[in-house]
Amino acid sequence: MSKQTFLQGTLILIFAGMITRFLGFINRLVVARLMGEEGVGLYMMAMPTLFLIMSLTQLGLPVAISKRVAEAEAKNDHAKIKKILIVSLLVTGISSIFFTIIMLVGAPYIASHLLTDKRTLLPLMAISPIVPIVAISSVLRGYFQGRQNMKPQSYSLVIEQIVRITCVAVLVKMFLPMGVEYAAAGAMFSVILGEFASLLYMVYQFKQKKTIKIRYRFFAYVKSSKNVLKELFSIALPSTGSRLIGSLSNFLEPILVAQSLAIAGITTVLATKQYGELTGYVLPLLFLPTFITNSLSIALVPSISEAEAKSNHNLIMYRIHQSIRISFASGAISTIILVLFSKTILIYMYGTDHASTLMLLMAPFYILLYIQSPLQAALQALDLARPAMWNSLIGNAVKFTVLFVLASNPTFGIMGVAIAMSVGVILVTLLHLATLQKYIHYFIPAKDILKMVLLLGFTWITGYFLKQFFLQDHTNLFLFLFVVFLLLLIYILFLFLLRFITKEELAQIPFLQRYIK
Repeated sequence: MSKQTFLQGTLILIFAGMITRFLGFINRLVVARLMGEEGVGLYMMAMPTLFLIMSLTQLGLPVAISKRVAEAEAKNDHAKIKKILIVSLLVTGISSIFFTIIMLVGAPYIASHLLTDKRTLLPLMAISPIVPIVAISSVLRGYFQGRQNMKPQSYSLVIEQIVRITCVAVLVKMFLPMGVEYAAAGAMFSVILGEFASLLYMVYQFKQKKTIKIRYRFFAYVKSSKNVLKELFSIALPSTGSRLIGSLSNFLEPILVAQSLAIAGITTVLATKQYGELTGYVLPLLFLPTFITNSLSIALVPSISEAEAKSNHNLIMYRIHQSIRISFASGAISTIILVLFSKTILIYMYGTDHASTLMLLMAPFYILLYIQSPLQAALQALDLARPAMWNSLIGNAVKFTVLFVLASNPTFGIMGVAIAMSVGVILVTLLHLATLQKYIHYFIPAKDILKMVLLLGFTWITGYFLKQFFLQDHTNLFLFLFVVFLLLLIYILFLFLLRFITKEELAQIPFLQRYIK
């Protein structure tokens, strides 16, 4: 099985992430154009329930599988790898069936009482079969990550998006005449088809590249896997605490938003529309750079785990610093573009700029989100998942408190929701940094903080003057794309001048190796 270095694996995941994000935006454009703000609102209100059920099903095993498989791979212990796979598949298989039933039975109550919109019932029912599919896929992805082979996962993500975007337009158009809730259910079902195609590819790759046979002496391996189960859960349970808090937060968020806006005197239909603008239009743009940070996080877990096993403290510190530096660089340019061109981007993408105020408010604070994911991965790889869980719990508790206080006030309304989300991102990121400083004495050097400030300042000033000089006519798409492209080129120059990208890192890119000595 092919194995990549930390940066090589990250670059493979980043490239796949770029493709999937592009396809994902096309998918969102299709959904938004066909279903409108109300349909997007129904779609987005149902999704957090799915994420909560998926987190409960996986029990944090993907991270644990990646870490334990990496350790077993280093020792060439194929028997243990097989035990890890068997136990993981058994646990996730049973839990997925259980929670799928719970989701189907509880959907009517969730839709009518918690989400306060009965039309979310059909999307909730339509998405429930995806749970066992994602559960099995997550085990296989954890296996490939642990063996530091990121190609199968990367290809599967692209396949999933291609199948989804192929099906969504057909299904939404097919069901839209029956009502917006049926259209939302059709969009949900396209997600299932995409995930199923992804799973089939992962299974095919596993059969092609495996060195172990799962079915051979299956029950004998189950009986002798008690210690493996304990090792997995020693990582999985604390890790799933953080995921569960995040998923529970996402589940409760639309409920609390709906209730708070109702207290503020905003009607259910208008609240659904505003929440659709925030979560369907603004958040996807703010989360755009996270495909880079998520790629770094996936590759970071086995890399830091290996360094920790070898007691290589310097490498651990370097990997964390490297991840923060690259994550910030990826998020800074996105933040500047979203702040400078918020209205233009929203109009071209969704045909409306109603959410531009929300974008301008949230974008500067969400730059901390881009370093949060690598910090979380580092804490999990260092067996500090429990402190990370408490950080997430504190951040979400504060977020919900601020959300209820502000969103229930007619003066703030949906802006209160945006402020609360920003507060949560800032607090959790700072708490993660404080935890790393406490346990391994890691801190971001003042010199690098100055570089980050200079990078933001130089890029914003450059973008502002480019906007003033070229974009007097906001309807010219060609000029807008030209300005963004020119700003990206100048930004890359700033990255080299401020040494956000080093010569050693460039040397690990295959097609640049021959040019860099």
